[in-house]
Parts: sequence; structure tokens; C-alpha cells
Amino acid sequence: MFRVNKLTDYATVVLIEIARQSEVRSSQHLADKTGIPGPTVAKLMKSLNRAGLVASRRGAGGGYALGRAARDITIADVIQAVEGPIALTACADTSDEHCSIETLCPVQGKWNRVNAAVVAALTEVSLADMAADMSSFGRSPIPAQVAPAPAE
Repeated sequence: MFRVNKLTDYATVVLIEIARQSEVRSSQHLADKTGIPGPTVAKLMKSLNRAGLVASRRGAGGGYALGRAARDITIADVIQAVEGPIALTACADTSDEHCSIETLCPVQGKWNRVNAAVVAALTEVSLADMAADMSSFGRSPIPAQVAPAPAE
């Protein structure tokens, strides 16, 4: 099964929470709002800051804000910030690993096309897309207005 790891999922949740508000948020505030443990949020913020997805502010009222607009942060960016290069197999060009049968493998290099398609798909989805129509974490979604039934 191909899946992103739990830290990447948490990073996405934290980034969505930051994107929902325009003010600077502390790690503890983000932990409280999302339910993700504080040490985990602090660890994620270091990776996200290093990747430029968030910007840190020091001092009273300091914390984190998005490093660029939510529409300019892709899910591929989040995965790469937390997990490193996106590579479905060890023989994909973007992989840091090397395969022991690389020189004999009949599919060597063929995974690059699949890997590129996955990266392209992940690049098409922005943080703004993920945050759209979300209610506050821990709260029920706001129900759509329903028109009254016509009188008979």
C-alpha cells in the first residue's frame, strides 16, 4: 500500500489550521487546536520552517505563519518537507536509495514515468484546496442553508 506517513498527515493538518487564520500561531496553540501532541507539532514546525512552508517569528506574540500563500503550497511540497524526495521505488530517479539488482532489472527507469505522474498529481493539489470548505477542527461542519418546503 502506498501512503504518506502520519507525520505528513499531521503536517497537513497543522498547515491547514495556520491557513485558516491570518495571525501568527504558537506551536502550543496549534497543538491545542488540532489535538496533535505539542512535541510532534514542534518537530513538524522545524521541518516546515526549513522547507520555507512556514515562517517563524520570535518574541512576544511570536510563533508561525505560512511562508507563502496557501495556494502556492502543494501537497508535494508538504510530503517533501517531511519525508524527503517523492520516490515510489528505489529505482526512481528521485530516490535516495539504491537497488541491489539495479544493473539487471528489466523495469529499471520505467518507474520514473509513474513517479512523475504521482508527483504531478500531488503538485496539482494546494493547501488552499485542502483547506477549502473546512470548518474548525473539533467542530461539526456548518450545515448548508436549506430552503423551506413550498406550502401546499
